[in-house]
Amino acid sequence: MSTLIDGLVQVLGSAHVLTGADIPDKYQTDWFKAHVITPLAVARPATPEQVAQVLTICHQHRQSVTIQGGMTGLVGGGIPQASDVVLSLERLVGIEEIDTAAATMTVLAGTPLQTVQEAAREAGLLFAVDLGARGSCQIGGNIATNAGGNRVIRYGMMREQVLGLEVVLADGTRVSSLNKMLKNNAGYDLKHLFIGSEGTLGVVTRAVLRLHPLPVSTCTAWCTLPGYDAVVAFLRHAQTQLGGMLSAFEVMWPDFYDLVTQRVPDRRAPIPHGSSLYVLLEAEGNDQQGDMERFSAMLESALERGWVEDASIAQSLKEREEFWRVRDAVSEFPLMWSPYCGYDVSLPIGRIGEFVERLQEKLRARFPGCEHVHFGHIGDSNLHVGVHLAAKWGPFPEPEFDACVYTLLREYGGSVSAEHGIGTHKMAYLGYSRTPEEMAVMTSLKNALDPLKLLNPGKVLP
Repeated sequence: MSTLIDGLVQVLGSAHVLTGADIPDKYQTDWFKAHVITPLAVARPATPEQVAQVLTICHQHRQSVTIQGGMTGLVGGGIPQASDVVLSLERLVGIEEIDTAAATMTVLAGTPLQTVQEAAREAGLLFAVDLGARGSCQIGGNIATNAGGNRVIRYGMMREQVLGLEVVLADGTRVSSLNKMLKNNAGYDLKHLFIGSEGTLGVVTRAVLRLHPLPVSTCTAWCTLPGYDAVVAFLRHAQTQLGGMLSAFEVMWPDFYDLVTQRVPDRRAPIPHGSSLYVLLEAEGNDQQGDMERFSAMLESALERGWVEDASIAQSLKEREEFWRVRDAVSEFPLMWSPYCGYDVSLPIGRIGEFVERLQEKLRARFPGCEHVHFGHIGDSNLHVGVHLAAKWGPFPEPEFDACVYTLLREYGGSVSAEHGIGTHKMAYLGYSRTPEEMAVMTSLKNALDPLKLLNPGKVLP
């Protein structure tokens, strides 16, 4: 071990190779703090060249490596094993270029998402991915997990925002493909191997991000709806009437809406309780007055057709922010509901309502006294489920909750992970959403790019 550590110190300096009691808690656990594990060492490179040198040294010593970004993940993807070297990208930060002609930004992987958003906005452009953890999560982690967020319905997942990548392979080889072109069919598009691979195939060090025109108008509304069929009809109606302006379509069941507006501090109900479903929708455009007229007409038409029962339009930026605070209160659940299980799944849009009804019935029957919430982006097939059971009922039955949710999900042909990845938490259920043939191809890719199984061991694939 001393030879390994000495090699890392020679590359990074002693201040950036941490061992033993010098390793802070933040490298030992993630946002959930469910597991606290002290790794063998923490290496903190500041450049892509240093990342390559660290991985070369680890490969020579057959040393396993866990890659860490902002540690905001929810599936244990950044939790190390005690025998691992943690490769932290927190010092690999910086925006290297904004090309307004190409509408691209070249950025180092450790740069926080919020920094990228603000830099794009200062240049009069938009970086479309937005997450609640924007201030802490890093671009490299967003790419490694193919992050989603609230605007997927309009702009797509993180995959659609990446034009080029630089990646370091397990043996330290740097593969640089910093493409800026939207069209480039010169052979295999290698970036897609690494987007969503959760650091198991290579370490992202640089990225060329796609930027978009900055919207100048935003229209936001809360609506109540009589049932899930009305939700689907309203979604298609809004997309048709707004002509591509629709950027968010958040659906909440009463269990979520009532809990958040009645039990989470400082969350005002934007629309009265008592409905079957609630929708928070937002549209972005380039003509504030004209867009608001179009948005209002779309809502009026939906009210006339019975798809919407009631609607409340935000009249100011402050009110818009208050509207979103209700939806973003999901971050309070792990604090107010401990212990707590959260599920991030996807399934065909038309079947989500039926799935929720059946899951609610199963949860109530199997776990009397449990509390649950259901909410999601829906327009991109994504549903979130939260489950809590008070300690008085005994040990928290997380494996039983998992089996309840994922077994039913398999019946509906859904995915066990919509936007958070697999990590360690969902690895046992990956086969519920992937065929044996798909799993075999994934294993072949892993064997080809990381034959010694050194990168993020124990994550994604068994």
